[in-house]
Amino acid sequence: MPSYVPPLRDIQFVLHELLEVEPALKQIPRYADLDTATIDSVIEEAGKFVSQVVFPLNQVGDRAGCARHDDGSVTTPPGFKTAYQQFVDAGWPALSSDPDYGGQGLPELVNSVVMEMLNSGSQAWTMYPGLSHGAYAALIAHGTPALKQAYLPKLVSGEWTGTMCLTEAHCGTDLGLLKTRAEPQADGSYSITGTKIFISAGEHDMSDNIVHLVLARLPDAPAGTKGISMFIVPKFVPDGDGKPGRRNAVTCGSIEHKMGIHANATCVINLDGAQGWMVGEPNRGLNAMFVMMNGARLGVGMQSLGLAEVAYQNSLAYAKDRLQMRSLSGPKAKDKPADPIIVHPDVRRMLLTQKAYVEAARAFTYWVSLHIDLEHHHPDEKVRKNAADLVSLLTPVVKGFITDNGYESTTLAMQVFGGHGYIWENGVEQYVRDARINMIYEGTNTVQALDLLGRKVLGDMGARLMKFGTLIQGFVKHQAGVPAMQAFAEPLARLLGEVQKLTLEIGQKAMKNPEEAGAAATPYLRIIGHLVFAYFWARMARIALDRQQQEPAADDAFYASKLATARFYYAKLLPETGFQIDAARAGAAPLMELQTAGF
Repeated sequence: MPSYVPPLRDIQFVLHELLEVEPALKQIPRYADLDTATIDSVIEEAGKFVSQVVFPLNQVGDRAGCARHDDGSVTTPPGFKTAYQQFVDAGWPALSSDPDYGGQGLPELVNSVVMEMLNSGSQAWTMYPGLSHGAYAALIAHGTPALKQAYLPKLVSGEWTGTMCLTEAHCGTDLGLLKTRAEPQADGSYSITGTKIFISAGEHDMSDNIVHLVLARLPDAPAGTKGISMFIVPKFVPDGDGKPGRRNAVTCGSIEHKMGIHANATCVINLDGAQGWMVGEPNRGLNAMFVMMNGARLGVGMQSLGLAEVAYQNSLAYAKDRLQMRSLSGPKAKDKPADPIIVHPDVRRMLLTQKAYVEAARAFTYWVSLHIDLEHHHPDEKVRKNAADLVSLLTPVVKGFITDNGYESTTLAMQVFGGHGYIWENGVEQYVRDARINMIYEGTNTVQALDLLGRKVLGDMGARLMKFGTLIQGFVKHQAGVPAMQAFAEPLARLLGEVQKLTLEIGQKAMKNPEEAGAAATPYLRIIGHLVFAYFWARMARIALDRQQQEPAADDAFYASKLATARFYYAKLLPETGFQIDAARAGAAPLMELQTAGF
């Protein structure tokens, strides 16, 4: 059976040594009194909840799945509802929400740490409360005062949960094709009719009400994405006391039979004249949707980080215990009939790849979360704008690069187990199945790549990319007098130069032929992802070097591990950028010259 131990030491390293979150957050008045001890206490309690309550449900939920009944209701796996009530009773849904609506007002960064651990515990279970954050964010940004008062306190407390009802069977990512209709009613509400697919947590028994945010078209809406509006459609329409009232005409038509996340009810949702209320302005629903979608994309990155962490933990434990063959350099466990497989170079490659991707992803996602707090709450407008630009630039990298690496990490974990990883009992095959969806939903990774290169880089002539490049240049400059850092600083500086040159080349070619950007986008995302990871690994290496010099007896094994992993990343993983740069430069011709009939 699998196991999970919250990686508190690694989490604390990123928070307090890499990001120095206490002084960083004290720049924000609402967090001026928040200290390290409080942050650590919250995270430790969350880790206990995950390991003791959520994690034991993961395999149970995968085997049992969800059940739809004849009346359209859905029952979640055994233990899910009870665990969710414990989650609500402990106040976890309200962690980073606005105190004006019953939230605890902690930073988004703290919530991200908790979400990582929850996803290690069970991605499928965590999706039920996790999706409520998107609904909350959209209502905070675009809801009327009446809608906020009616729905936000319940979403914040966790009494009600939320969903995103975006796509339809014929649409996929192209939401401009959606057909769901919204007819205005005399009372100011709308009658909404249509069918939505792939709606995670679309129907379940865990909360008293489900709040659907639905994209639909008004009767006079223009075609395409400029004619989309957003509506709030509750499962039960709140009564005069704000409690769930009459049943709305929104039902689960079926549950999708999926490769993974079996314990989450991925529903076909039918709206048959369901009553809804507009969120935001008419025909401006995409603005509200992107508030949800960007939050969801960051959340999906956290899902893959959580899965990669728990898969790594289990493959590492197995590699230390499993005996098979002897080391190529001679027996290491002479008192045993064979050596543990962790002595073999290729097993170490697989383990170190997982470790390097997990620890860089943790640093990266926490850094982005901190910048979300700066974007939303810092008193200085220039700081808010700078943070917003960096978050906007790097959101597709969080979603695309981390989920690609997360899937690779889970498959490597299975490979470490060998045949024992392919069977259900050890739990690893579930992580592979669950991780695969993260590369697809909330915008496929190709869409993320197009967003990164087309909108976030070429769209502003590289201004946001230049801001991140300035961070790298400043860091590299400060390493000039540190000989031990040149193995990191010099390759990092070279890669930044290559990125700047490549970006200019792609931009020039794309002005003549837009398909050049489409052909380069996926390799480009991999290159930027490695640039980001290389930056964070270099920063972590510098901290480890400094700690070893300052406190040679204090946690030396931890810092030695950080340095060794940084060196592995630079030697074995970062060279992928060479191949990807060549692939990006190869352009559109090798992809487009073959006529469709020739396939």
